[in-house]
Amino acid sequence: MLYPLKFEHIYKDKIWGGNRFADLLGRNDGNSSTCGESWEISAVEDNVSVVSNGFLKGNSLQELIEVYMDELVGQKIYEKFGIEFPLLIKFLDSNDVLSVQVHPNDEVAKDRHKAYGKTEMWYVMDAEKDGELIVGFEKNSSQKEFAEAIEKQNVPQLLHSEIVQKGDVFFLPAGRVHAIGKGLLIAEIQQTSDITYRIFDWNRVDSEGNPRELHLDLAMDVIDYEAKDDYKTHYTSKLNQTAELVTCPYFKTNVLTFDCTAVKDYYSIDSFVIYMCLEGTVTINFGGTYEEQMTKGETVLIPASLHQIQLTPQNGKAQILEVYIP
Repeated sequence: MLYPLKFEHIYKDKIWGGNRFADLLGRNDGNSSTCGESWEISAVEDNVSVVSNGFLKGNSLQELIEVYMDELVGQKIYEKFGIEFPLLIKFLDSNDVLSVQVHPNDEVAKDRHKAYGKTEMWYVMDAEKDGELIVGFEKNSSQKEFAEAIEKQNVPQLLHSEIVQKGDVFFLPAGRVHAIGKGLLIAEIQQTSDITYRIFDWNRVDSEGNPRELHLDLAMDVIDYEAKDDYKTHYTSKLNQTAELVTCPYFKTNVLTFDCTAVKDYYSIDSFVIYMCLEGTVTINFGGTYEEQMTKGETVLIPASLHQIQLTPQNGKAQILEVYIP
């Protein structure tokens, strides 16, 4: 019988990374001073997640889908994606500002890279004072105006930035220009894609004095130059009630803050479910004598065949993100 699955962390050192995985999430294995990303669940080539708990420990995510198929991911998902897992789940630690970037949609990514596009979302888990995000344009722009800004090195003047705090949510459809500012710990949910077009990198150079590669020719015609009135996702979260954050064709994400047992029935959704633990410790029971625990900073994959789940917070209140394919 399948059970709630945990995976080995896949760490990525970045020039903008820090040490929040160790300091805030209590991880002893992610204590590099430049660790920028922890890939929690991944099917990206050469970065496929490996199970870290239970009798399936040591098996890769791809191997599990090959064996368990729709029992693991759900029938409609298996019919569409086969052995490719459709989501990439990460935690990000920004000790410095990231590059300004954009991602292509499915159509462009398939044509250029034989891959999926990249629509994603951010949940701010922790923010230093004045920590900010860059999302979209401050006012409507154009390819010509943006090209001139790149040439004059004043790209940031065209972009929208805002101070953020813990609990803020931002949805980033493919084509929306964005950058993460420094001092943030972020949970990121996205399509399975590692295609990023870097547009502007604050004139940084690497250890050998070379600037990082930009992808301007690829980026210019995929950018959405239209400004939005408000880029933040607004939601209402009440204790012991599941609150919807983002619903799009690629994923649905909810947040649950709770201090008593929550009973979940996933029979009708025909999808795997992912939990990302934001606060506290939670015991997961799925109808048998076996239980699994998750603590802050852990991610758990609930197979589609497990319909009835009980979530019990330990030592008071807990908070999780709940992610699945709608």
